[in-house]
Amino acid sequence: MLPRSPFAPAVVLALALTAGPAAAQGPDSQVTPVEAADLPPAVVAVVTAAAPGLKIKAAELKHRADRRYYDVEGALPDGGEIEFDLLETGGRWKIVETQRDIAWTATPQPVRDAAVKAAPKIAPVRVIESTQDDGAVIYELFAEGQPKAPALEVSWTGGKARVLTEAWPH
Repeated sequence: MLPRSPFAPAVVLALALTAGPAAAQGPDSQVTPVEAADLPPAVVAVVTAAAPGLKIKAAELKHRADRRYYDVEGALPDGGEIEFDLLETGGRWKIVETQRDIAWTATPQPVRDAAVKAAPKIAPVRVIESTQDDGAVIYELFAEGQPKAPALEVSWTGGKARVLTEAWPH
């Protein structure tokens, strides 16, 4: 018998969430790795304005439906890692999501409470804090042995935490 997952009580949510990102990528998505030196100057200008001193380490260009995105990963001067997701709109690049890894204990208490209510034995081994361009924050919680897709996502908007039933689109 396999050991019980810490997310077992939320297995329906977990299945919905793990299906979501694959569907979001879909067969119509194209992902192309891009060297930092080959990024358009406008993309570099946007991310370095958001994070002065950023050292770009990796990037990808994504075509999804009729949208173009760049995912740009880098290191901050203090050694922290950060990722920016940029969307091209009207010929300009805009950051639509900023991601960084944080400790589970660094998430707002209402977010932890909502996650524990959905999955009482929750013990995430990784937490990604994804700040959206509208100020909302999505906390992606990863279970042991499941590094590709979050087992649970919690939205933190307007001081309220809500467990998502579908994967966040960015």
